[in-house]
Amino acid sequence: MCLILIAWRVHPRYPCVVAANRDEFHARPTAPADWWADHPQILAGRDLQAGGTWLGLTRAGRFAALTNYRGPEQRRVDVPSRGALVTAMLSSTAGVERGLSTLQGVGANYNGFNLIFSDGRRLGIYESTQGAGRELGPGIYGLSNHLLDTPWPKVEQAKSRLESVLLDLPDTAPLLALLRDDRPAADERLPRTGVSLEWERLLSSAFVRAPDYGTRCSTIIRVDNAGRAYLDEWSWDSEGADVGRVSRQFSLE
Repeated sequence: MCLILIAWRVHPRYPCVVAANRDEFHARPTAPADWWADHPQILAGRDLQAGGTWLGLTRAGRFAALTNYRGPEQRRVDVPSRGALVTAMLSSTAGVERGLSTLQGVGANYNGFNLIFSDGRRLGIYESTQGAGRELGPGIYGLSNHLLDTPWPKVEQAKSRLESVLLDLPDTAPLLALLRDDRPAADERLPRTGVSLEWERLLSSAFVRAPDYGTRCSTIIRVDNAGRAYLDEWSWDSEGADVGRVSRQFSLE
């Protein structure tokens, strides 16, 4: 997952809005979002290689989403899949404070990650490279493959546009268009994260389009004031073409 946008308690009808792109190798096997047979409370896509997920929602209104921290020199082999952390947060009944404490205890066992999650009432972020987490108040947040709200072009532009497209809800088309923005940043604005300039350019857009690696799906979650949740997900092929859509809605338990 390489771009996560969250509007937390800023919209008059939808106190929780999540819009996210998952970037991954196209060859990695993946199941689209659905209710999990082995965890009936979880609605999420699934990484069929490691068994975890990158983003999900539960019948109780919990959500969790993860991005990898881009630091090639820090990457270790033979460590657990970070997707298991998202599953654990979704399966838990703990509040944000306890969830952050749990992540602090296990975070060093994984390659670098950021995990943003809600217990249904509060919102928290854990950044493993900092070894710390915190609760977040109402606001608009952007997360890519660095720390929360790092001013990368894709994050700044997406957050700015999110403020305006929230006004169009419940129409999700403008929000999806934001996620589908494939314009790269100018070279002088690119971050330097240890990958080649070619890759920095490729990864600088909200929507990544390449033969082997790119945006595999876009997900929009909304939870309204009446306690109804909506999840819409679009899957994309290596050319960025639409290859499937999932739409689910349910009342929170």
